[in-house]
Amino acid sequence: MNAFVKFTNQSQGRDRVFRATQYACALARYLLQDDIRRKVLVQKLQSLESNMSSGRKLFRLGNTVSSIDAARRTFHLTDPGLRFCLTISNLTRALYFICDNVLWAQSISLIRDVDKERWSRNATRYYFLSLLMNLIQDAYTISKLMIQKSREERYRRKLDDHLNESQETATVIIPQLDAFLFLSIESLRSHPALVLDVLKNTCDLFIPLDKLGVYRTNEGVTGLCGLLSSLLGILLVLKPGLKK
Repeated sequence: MNAFVKFTNQSQGRDRVFRATQYACALARYLLQDDIRRKVLVQKLQSLESNMSSGRKLFRLGNTVSSIDAARRTFHLTDPGLRFCLTISNLTRALYFICDNVLWAQSISLIRDVDKERWSRNATRYYFLSLLMNLIQDAYTISKLMIQKSREERYRRKLDDHLNESQETATVIIPQLDAFLFLSIESLRSHPALVLDVLKNTCDLFIPLDKLGVYRTNEGVTGLCGLLSSLLGILLVLKPGLKK
């Protein structure tokens, strides 16, 4: 199992490069779609976007097993909050990859009589749930850091000084909100990996929200969000020390 997981994880970097290219093409196509002179370029971008999407589906064939293995490991975490969030996130990712694999097999005619719209919709739902659990886990981690900071004497003194300065300059409106924001910033400042993870998951969230019709945007917004999250993902692969 471990050897197989290690082997499939080697495709992460390639998948993220393909993903960045895919969403860059989507963004560029949206920006150029009204320019008649760029009609041929738009068609080429659409073709490249489709090829990148197909290539990513091939890279993800082993990710179902990786996600199930990750869920097995996170199920034994001692922290109940992290155990719940990460296990559910990994299980929903596994279901997403199953749907994605079925769609890939249907696209190359390995299987037939598949309701493409239904499987695509289910894949988007599982992807959305996985991202939602990741964001809940981020919020849970931030709250723990804030509680930890609030109990440290050094940060309590800094918080008191900050509130006193705010009152003197008449910039504080609600002391509790000001204290909350101060602790949030102080907690995230020392954990850049957590900041990157929140940004990445937030950018990704707009994609399934648009596909499910929960929050309609346009191809330009989803392309930009997908590109930004892909670049953050590439950064995390290049700089493993930034991972949570």
